[in-house]
Amino acid sequence: MPVPIDAKPRMIDSRDLFRGETEIQITHDGAIYRMKITRQGKLILNK
Repeated sequence: MPVPIDAKPRMIDSRDLFRGETEIQITHDGAIYRMKITRQGKLILNK
């Protein structure tokens, strides 16, 4: 099904993902990725 041109990507607040933690793991296509909040409040994603 084609996506409408004006469709917006789904937005998720990082607080909902991290739930008070500073690091989470995400699985994607069989690989595990690590997402971390830095002391400066930035996000880092590592494989």
